[in-house]
Amino acid sequence: MSTRAARLLGRPYTLGSAELPNRIVMAPMTRAFSPGGVPGTDVAAYYARRAAAGTGLIITEGTYIDDPSAGDVAAVPRFHGEASLAGWADVVEAVHGAGGRIMPQIWHVGITREAGKPPFPEAPSVGPSGIALDGTEGAGTALDLAGIDRIIGAFAEAAAQAERIGFDGVELHGAHGYLIDEFLWERTNRRTDGYAGGAAERARFAAEIVAAVRERVAPDFPVVFRFSQWKAGAYDAQLARTPDELADVLTPLADAGVTAFHASGRRYWEPEFPEADAELNIAGWTRKVTGLPTITVGSVGLDQVFAPEMFSGGDAHADVSGVEKLLDRLEDDEFDLVAVGRALLADPEWARKVLDGRESELVPFTKAALGTLH
Repeated sequence: MSTRAARLLGRPYTLGSAELPNRIVMAPMTRAFSPGGVPGTDVAAYYARRAAAGTGLIITEGTYIDDPSAGDVAAVPRFHGEASLAGWADVVEAVHGAGGRIMPQIWHVGITREAGKPPFPEAPSVGPSGIALDGTEGAGTALDLAGIDRIIGAFAEAAAQAERIGFDGVELHGAHGYLIDEFLWERTNRRTDGYAGGAAERARFAAEIVAAVRERVAPDFPVVFRFSQWKAGAYDAQLARTPDELADVLTPLADAGVTAFHASGRRYWEPEFPEADAELNIAGWTRKVTGLPTITVGSVGLDQVFAPEMFSGGDAHADVSGVEKLLDRLEDDEFDLVAVGRALLADPEWARKVLDGRESELVPFTKAALGTLH
């Protein structure tokens, strides 16, 4: 007999040209297991194992676009250069062979990068205004218009390469205080030109990236945009304080050609705007104000909320939590797809066990899950 999870999470979904076998998505999680920025056979096996166990769509760890300031860790994969792209082509082949679909998350870390960090130590730290997430001024270099155009072009080139080597779509990382998000957020964007001002003006950089990507890929090639209210170290940050403000931020991106929004919250069960007349989470409100498909994410399957220290240090641990409340929201069409992070990192067979009603067999998340690429 079909489980409730199988009936709801197991339904196929069409996202642009991508035919997804179910509603379960692997959330992007940086692992830094690609020496020299080149994903190897172990990376291909890591993703293929989760696809073979029923994960319908995999969004890869963040990958750096072709800009010297884009990254700050040498072993994080890149999405440019012959060797890196060949490695990614092998990853695509492995995931498709296992029955899954896969999109790369393309990324520029922006002002969060400290000058002198690899992979290109001589590169400056750049952002919209040179202002750090904590408000410190002079933390880096404010991008000039030529730099903005160069980075927009690098995102578009990465997306075009993703389609060329067989990926099923692409995700733009516009969340968590990285470069695109720094333009969206009023605290880090203090420019005095057309890239700042109200929400629509602050969204111009992101919208131009989306439009440039859309020009370089097929009309139905999925372009997913990931955004968040919270930032690393600023969990109470808000791009939007009301549903109307959220619409102001996201409408220019939808108009530019976004296929779906990946709305990053820390707790999928929490209402985003408690004072509004709805209990919708951030993905639910995004679907409501844009009319576009959404992916929800945020501590799915675990009883402890995500915090960066879980990946960088400390005694990280989270026990297994049921998905009944998640299924309630999915059944109500609050969102369309469900991204699973740490739970899927700890247990590559999470999707199959949940779909089969074998939640008692799920493996809890611990720091040990990060120790090997499994």
